[in-house]
Amino acid sequence: MENRPRSLWVAILFFSGILLGLYVNKGVNKKVNVEGGSKFDEVMWYVGNDYVETPDTHKLQDEAIAAMMEELDPHSAYISLDEFNEVNDPLLGSFDGIGVQFRLENDTIAIVNVIKGGPSEKVGILAGDRIIYVDDTLVASKNLKNEDVMRKLKGPKGTKVKVQVLRRGVDGLLDYTITRDAIPTYSVDIAYMLDENIGYLKLSKFSATTVKEFKKGIADLREQGMKQLIFDLRGNTGGYLAAAVDIADEFLPKGSLIVYTEGRNRPRQYMNARRRGMLEDMPVVVLIDGESASASEIVAGALQDNDRGTIIGRRSFGKGLVQEQIMLSDESAIRLTVARYYTPTGRCIQKPYSGNKEEYLLESYDRYENGELFHPDSIHFADSLKFTTPKGKTVYGGGGIMPDIYVPLVDDSTEYYFNRIVNKGLLYQYAFEYTDKHRVQLQRYKTVEAFDQGFKVTDAMFDELVKRAGEKGIKGTEEQQLVARREADILLKAYIARDLFDDAGFYPIYAPMDEVLQKAIEQLQTSVR
Repeated sequence: MENRPRSLWVAILFFSGILLGLYVNKGVNKKVNVEGGSKFDEVMWYVGNDYVETPDTHKLQDEAIAAMMEELDPHSAYISLDEFNEVNDPLLGSFDGIGVQFRLENDTIAIVNVIKGGPSEKVGILAGDRIIYVDDTLVASKNLKNEDVMRKLKGPKGTKVKVQVLRRGVDGLLDYTITRDAIPTYSVDIAYMLDENIGYLKLSKFSATTVKEFKKGIADLREQGMKQLIFDLRGNTGGYLAAAVDIADEFLPKGSLIVYTEGRNRPRQYMNARRRGMLEDMPVVVLIDGESASASEIVAGALQDNDRGTIIGRRSFGKGLVQEQIMLSDESAIRLTVARYYTPTGRCIQKPYSGNKEEYLLESYDRYENGELFHPDSIHFADSLKFTTPKGKTVYGGGGIMPDIYVPLVDDSTEYYFNRIVNKGLLYQYAFEYTDKHRVQLQRYKTVEAFDQGFKVTDAMFDELVKRAGEKGIKGTEEQQLVARREADILLKAYIARDLFDDAGFYPIYAPMDEVLQKAIEQLQTSVR
């Protein structure tokens, strides 16, 4: 009995000695100098040469580099070779593909719209078709994700893809061979006249083609008599810095400071308006919200700091960092934050970052929880974040662009029922199914104007929507259902119009419900009285 404790310690020391000996001996007996390499290179050498199994060193490098970027800031990122086109195509102004807009409907690829003049339209693909096979591979009911579909349908210009589609009212599957081609992607969602004086232009991103699209949109609106402009940057998460500078240049006199950038290895660089802009003398309102970021904030900040126009909406995202895309040897890339940008008054509008990327990206939920979206007076800025424009207006840094006129969300309990229906996607889903089922009848509406005047949301349609909501456990009082009926007249109709005419159908019909837009219209109409 007395010997057992001693025996136990001997055993522990013995096995510890083996483990330590293995570790020490390995380090002593095999040390390799990777010429000109870093610690990372050394580790990769050992893993590649000595790991017990054959490792996927390319995957290890990708994951290590991605993790490295994650440690820097929330916007530096690694773009693998597989992801490169997917990440960059939206900013290039075009991509190679078959030319359709789709959505996944019950695990099936449903065609929402066919790009006019594109490869799919040329062979006879129609909105409402369901793609069942791609190159003899069944794709229906395969738990596909959007990115899976994109990879199957996109491809180099000139290559062919075979599809089999199911079409309502047609027996069997229809076979098509589509030759992929360059498909344009647009950053101007819509440009149209709200009334005889006010033009409206909505921009979704700042891409390689944005400036050209913007100028064309403005020229078209001026031909229609535009004397005032509402420039909508809500939901615009940014893009190319150069495009933002060129757009801001159209509003500001030559020589006006638009933005400046500065980084540890990037000397301060000033960007000024270089020419007389198309819109220097036109009254303008810029709309922003919590998803307006980066390049959108540069434009909004430039106009606000130069006392040019009025910013209306809710506080923008707060991204004040500049990335450069750097190509790597295998044609992958990193987007590395190299500088901060500052508005003309010297504001950096970058919001704080604690190191938690998810928390940073979802900060909008905090704004909802702390009441900011309902009560602008709940937003407090430190004195150090206050700046003054040339005309004496107070503006703020350190967390986005604060609009000149804040439009809070309506905190109305009678809208709770309808908002739940919308937020659960039931309204959008029903609109798509209704359009798909009645597409032949709806084709009698040749224009958005004809649809707006002729189509009505019926009681039967609303009752079906209420039934579907009830099946999902969403119940409303009689008062809430009356409010929902009134709101559905506009939003359900707008969603159906989008399925028929794309964004050109949605925005004009939705406009009466858009409280921020209505505030902008009121502001412009008041300013000319």
